[in-house]
Amino acid sequence: MTNDIVLHLDRASAEDLHEVLWLVGEHLAAGAPIPALPNGADERLAQVIRSLADALGKGHPYS
Repeated sequence: MTNDIVLHLDRASAEDLHEVLWLVGEHLAAGAPIPALPNGADERLAQVIRSLADALGKGHPYS
């Protein structure tokens, strides 16, 4: 497919992304607050978001 977006993630970033997506889904389903991310996860996830934004041709509003 020509519309595919492929990101290459280091293991820690992939683990963080999996964890945050799972936590958000589970906590939203349960109506519970979303807990804080583990130390360093916010920076790794920010880089994933920037990479995805670049791949999609979107801007970086907070950079």
